[in-house]
Amino acid sequence: MNFNEIIGHLKPHKTVPSTPWTAKSRWDLSISRVAILFFGLAIFGLGDSLLIQGNTGNAPWTVLAQGVTQRTDLTIGWATFLISVFVLLIWIPLKERPGFGTLSNIVLIALFIEIGTHVFPEQNNLFAGTLFALLGITLVGLGSAIYITCGLGAGPRDGAMTGIHFKTGIRVGRVRMGIEVVVLLAGWILGGTVGVGTALFALLIGQSVAIFLGIFARLTSK
Repeated sequence: MNFNEIIGHLKPHKTVPSTPWTAKSRWDLSISRVAILFFGLAIFGLGDSLLIQGNTGNAPWTVLAQGVTQRTDLTIGWATFLISVFVLLIWIPLKERPGFGTLSNIVLIALFIEIGTHVFPEQNNLFAGTLFALLGITLVGLGSAIYITCGLGAGPRDGAMTGIHFKTGIRVGRVRMGIEVVVLLAGWILGGTVGVGTALFALLIGQSVAIFLGIFARLTSK
């Protein structure tokens, strides 16, 4: 494979591709599909934990979870779990319906964030912390692409975003930006870490997800 072919494989994808493991409905379960889903959510959680341990700034929702840990006796994993449950409750007035992937998202991402923060060492210099952040963003992008292509239901945050969009008519991008800004500010006020890693996440996570969606689309179309 030459350089141009490698670059071609890394071209971001504009949509969510249909893959051999994509479900027909949110509760269309099989052993292989559930295994792929769980793997993707585990990768996502471990990627998020790398951002945390990099100590250069977290993704907005993790800033909030970390802020909650500063004001309570909760660990980062439990704080993430409880925030996800709270966000899922917002689905009720929005009339959104969870899928198997939604519920798995709540449990497994929190679990693997908890595992990762105990396995990966905390970094105390900017260079190593930035490397952790970049690797974390890569893994979150990979994990997101895997679980999204399973088609078993949106995560709590994505469901809240689309639900608010459909209820208000406000553009999805603006809704997501508004949610992320509010969450980031709340987390920062509570004591969560905001920094270089936060900026890198905001700039790169969309491309990271899109690149892996493109890789899956090209690999499964052959």
